[in-house]
Amino acid sequence: MLRILLVLFLGIGNLWAQNPTTDELINFWLEAERQVAEGDFDAYAASFHEEAILVNGMNKTSVPIQRALDGWKAGFVDTKNGKMSASVTFRFSDQSIGDSTAHFTGIFRYEWQNTGEKSQMVYIHLEALLTRSNGHWQMLMEYQKAMATTEEWEKLVPFEQTLIQGR
Repeated sequence: MLRILLVLFLGIGNLWAQNPTTDELINFWLEAERQVAEGDFDAYAASFHEEAILVNGMNKTSVPIQRALDGWKAGFVDTKNGKMSASVTFRFSDQSIGDSTAHFTGIFRYEWQNTGEKSQMVYIHLEALLTRSNGHWQMLMEYQKAMATTEEWEKLVPFEQTLIQGR
């Protein structure tokens, strides 16, 4: 009986143990939010694998991430220089996580405001494929599938809660 209780106790303890992979992925998404908010272009660009791609389902294109980053750089520079403010927030409806790969499905909310103008916001359905490369997580594919609604966004919980519950 004591042996059974010990096995049960150790098993329950493992359910509550920290999962380093989950913690790293939570930090990956939190860092992406910080990079956008602070206009940290170099760190944001480094979060993508060198062979990453951006798939845009809204205009049916697929491009190397470097081309997408070239287009986004001005917004990062303007944010860093205080000419605009920007933020991104992620919520996920599904995730498949391994030791060195992860796939996320969800929505991101991107909000921006140029100085002296009204703020704007979009919600976009997202799929993201990540790999652990050289000891850190990098995105291999960002698939911006379609515009999302506020109602779809509201149905999802913040990603930290989703990932922690999935431990």
